[in-house]
Amino acid sequence: MHHDPLRIIALTVCLAVLSGCGGKPPDTAAPAATTPKTDTAELVFTNGAVYTVVPGGEWATAVAIQDGLIRYVGDDAGAAAWTGPDTRVVDLGGRMLAPGFQDAHVHPLTSGVDFQQCPVYGLDAPEKYAAAVADCAKRDPQAPWIVGAGWLLSAFPQGIPDKALLDAAVPDRPVALTSTDGHTLWVNSKALAAAGITRDTPDPVNGRIDRDPKTGEPVGSLQESAMSLVMDLAPPLSDELLERSLRYSVELMNGLGITAWQDAAVKVGEDPFRALQTYRQLDQAGGLTTHVVLSLLWDSERGVEQIDDLVAARKEFTAGNINAGTVKIFLDGVIEAQTSALIDDYSDKPGYKSDIQVPAAVLNDAVAKMDAAGFQVHIHAIGDAAIRAALDAFEQARAANGPNDNRHHIAHIELIHPDDQPRFAKLGVTADFQPLWAFADPYIVELTLPRVGAARTPWIYPIHSVLKTGARLAFGSDWSVSSVNPLEGIEVAVTRMGPQGETTEPFLPDERIGLADAIAAYTIGAAYVNHLDDRTGTIEAGKLADLIVLDRNLFKIEPTQISDAKVLLTLLAGRPVAGGFEKLAAP
Repeated sequence: MHHDPLRIIALTVCLAVLSGCGGKPPDTAAPAATTPKTDTAELVFTNGAVYTVVPGGEWATAVAIQDGLIRYVGDDAGAAAWTGPDTRVVDLGGRMLAPGFQDAHVHPLTSGVDFQQCPVYGLDAPEKYAAAVADCAKRDPQAPWIVGAGWLLSAFPQGIPDKALLDAAVPDRPVALTSTDGHTLWVNSKALAAAGITRDTPDPVNGRIDRDPKTGEPVGSLQESAMSLVMDLAPPLSDELLERSLRYSVELMNGLGITAWQDAAVKVGEDPFRALQTYRQLDQAGGLTTHVVLSLLWDSERGVEQIDDLVAARKEFTAGNINAGTVKIFLDGVIEAQTSALIDDYSDKPGYKSDIQVPAAVLNDAVAKMDAAGFQVHIHAIGDAAIRAALDAFEQARAANGPNDNRHHIAHIELIHPDDQPRFAKLGVTADFQPLWAFADPYIVELTLPRVGAARTPWIYPIHSVLKTGARLAFGSDWSVSSVNPLEGIEVAVTRMGPQGETTEPFLPDERIGLADAIAAYTIGAAYVNHLDDRTGTIEAGKLADLIVLDRNLFKIEPTQISDAKVLLTLLAGRPVAGGFEKLAAP
């Protein structure tokens, strides 16, 4: 769960051995597909590189849209029958038309909040973070707290920041800054004092107070559940801020071609239902121009008795563009902070493995009961022990309840033991990767590799290995942990190389996948996870016209140029929600 969310990946080398590298669409379009014609279309696209994501019929040149639905997919001649005097006909000029992207694991509401408070994203040094926080304090001298997010663990020795810099920047008020991965809180002395945290304060369950090894004094960083010792005291978020934050994220994501997403944890502040209410209010106001699945956050301090509350929330909040039928479980932390659960010891800390955050017996019981209640279960698991425990729980649920269509998925899956890689396909569990992390950035080189050691390095983000077992892939961004732009994630999945030319060799090159598979993971794969594949995810007659127009055909450029592409138009049910038709004038 890492990477600077403002990075633009600018890679320069095309590896011809990549599956799909430099591939081009056939000269002929796919056979026409249509629904029974009852009238002329409202909108017709012609002369395009229409990438349908339909196996065996991937390419067409024309699409007709009527009443928000795709009515025709085929060649330009066939589209003429759908064209009348009132039809808007758009000549794509060879540009690429594709299904709207979908993000299977993202945090739009909390990320929007981050960017409305004191964001420090895009910076790379402790002094720069401190200066940014000081600026935030100057801009809002009456704010009782300075709260923000966006610092990188890799900017600090061993990923552990110190309170001294924040004390100097803001000496008079508490400061609390969440790391980009969301698992560490950097605080100043005022925040520690407000929470009553001293050398004598015990570590909470599933948390850690980082301490000076000589004195035992808290140094100013809090891991996992220890974050709540401070954050529970921060001023509550206003309804106005929450709505503004969600509107910000909707606009941003629509502009990047995203027409559906799964919010991976909807608890905000002290009231776990405020996020749900914010989503519902925006949807009822017509501002939620996307399909949303909300993952109700599992409270690891409670047991299966909370399932009744989750059932009630699902019933109350599933309506309109919202499906609240998923439950999210955090099973471990992150490797870089040594909070992920490993099967064998951390290579740089013999005798220490960390552990899963929900005991196996409780996890197995909870997953089986939620599966029986019809919930999709969405598990955060990064270390190989956590991934194995999640798969074990799904296996027991299937044994207890039989197969069903709940479509469980495990997100992040950074370090997968080879014995567990085939189990995703066997159990029908979707592998939910965040592909933008799969290159040798400073996190990987300086923090991850020393933690896991050489023998386990080949198990890091084994996207191709899992794909070739027959598993279903879905891609997500985990924004604001990393960039929400799907094109950046697609590029890294295909190249396994880093941003701005800073890496010239692919990381674990055998784990690269082809462009077609990468696009599928961000469209039909994520649509499957979101229970939207019957309506979205491909360009087929009868499906919703959730479509995007790109300024170039991704199959006709070098893989290192994929992230340079731009989304010119995003349609939701045939209506523009970002960009505009004026951008589609002749290239």
